[in-house]
Amino acid sequence: MKQHYRIFYIQFSVALSLGALISRMPDLQTKFGLSEGQLGLLLAVMSAGVLCGLTFSVPSIERYGARLSAFVTVMGASTFFALVAFMPSALAAAPCFFAGGILTGAFEINANVETDRREALLGRRIMSRAHGMWSLGFGVTALLAAGLRQADVSIQLHMVMVLLVVVTTGAYMFSGIENAPARVETSDAAVPKITLPTIELLPLCLIGAAPLLAEGAGVDWSAIYMRDVFDTEPFVGGLAVALFSFTIAAGRLGMDPVVDRFSPRAVALSLLSAASIGLVIVAAAPHPIMALIGFCLMGLGCSSVYPLAISAAARRTDRPASINVAALGQTTFVVFFAGPPLLGFIAEHAGLRFSY
Repeated sequence: MKQHYRIFYIQFSVALSLGALISRMPDLQTKFGLSEGQLGLLLAVMSAGVLCGLTFSVPSIERYGARLSAFVTVMGASTFFALVAFMPSALAAAPCFFAGGILTGAFEINANVETDRREALLGRRIMSRAHGMWSLGFGVTALLAAGLRQADVSIQLHMVMVLLVVVTTGAYMFSGIENAPARVETSDAAVPKITLPTIELLPLCLIGAAPLLAEGAGVDWSAIYMRDVFDTEPFVGGLAVALFSFTIAAGRLGMDPVVDRFSPRAVALSLLSAASIGLVIVAAAPHPIMALIGFCLMGLGCSSVYPLAISAAARRTDRPASINVAALGQTTFVVFFAGPPLLGFIAEHAGLRFSY
C-alpha cells in the first residue's frame, strides 16, 4: 500500500470516533441533563485539551515518529471518546473530553506534517485529499449514527462498535507507516517545547481559522439545530451532519487539481464566499430542506481553505514544518473547538438561528 494512503487513514480513523461522539451530542445533552450553554462548556473542555496537544506535543512527535504517534494519538483519542458514553455525569465525562482533546491536537500535527513530507516526495499536492479523508470519515460515521439513533441503539454500544473498528483497522494500517524525511529546504532549528505563531504566520492563521468557525458550527450543532428549530426526527438531524461532512469531503478530495490550475488565493476566496452564503441560508431557512441545502453549501465552502493554509505554513522555511503546522493549528483549532461552545452560549440566550 502506498504510504500516503496510510497517512490518509490517520485522518479518517480519528474522524470516525470523534464524529460518532459529535453525532450523539443530542443524546449526551439529554443523558447529562445539560442546557446549550452547559453543553458548550463541556465542548470547551475538549477545546482546551486540543490546544494543549497542539502546544506541547511537537517534541514527542518528532522524537517517536509518525507510526508510533499514529498508534498513540488515534487509538488513545478513540478510547477516551468511547469512555464518555459510560460516564454518569458531565463532570465525570470532562476528563475524557480533555484527554481526547490532547491526543486529537497531537494527531493533527502528526498527520499534517507527514502529509506535507509526502507531498514533497510525490511532487504534487495531496493535503486537501488528506483532509478530505477526515471529512469523509465524519460523513460516514454521521450517516451511520443517524440510522443507529433512529433505531434507538444506545450510545454506549455505538461508541464501543466504533472503537473496535478503529483499533482493528488502525492496527493494520499504521503498522506499515514509514517515516518520511523532512523537506530539505526546511529550517533545521531546534524544536522548542512550546510552539507559538510568529507575526508572519498570523495572516495564514486567520485565513485557516475562518472556515473552521463555520465547520465547527456545522459539525457540532447541526443535529441539535434541526431538532430544536424544526422538530425533526433523529435521522434528519444526523443527515444534516452527514451531508455537511460529505460535501466537505467531496470538495477536499477534488480540490487539489483545481488549486494547481487557478491558484490558492482564487480558490480560497471562492470557497469562503460559498461558506458565507450557506450560513445565511441556514440561519434564515423556513423549512428543513432549505437548511440542509445551506449546510451542503457551507460544507463545500469550508472544504479546502484550511488545507491550503496548512500547506503554506508547512512550506515556510523560517522554522521546521512541524513547528509552523503546530502554531497554525493552535490558532485555527482553537476556533474550531472553541467556536461551538461560544455558539452554545449565544444559542442559550438568543436562539440557535441567531448563533448561526
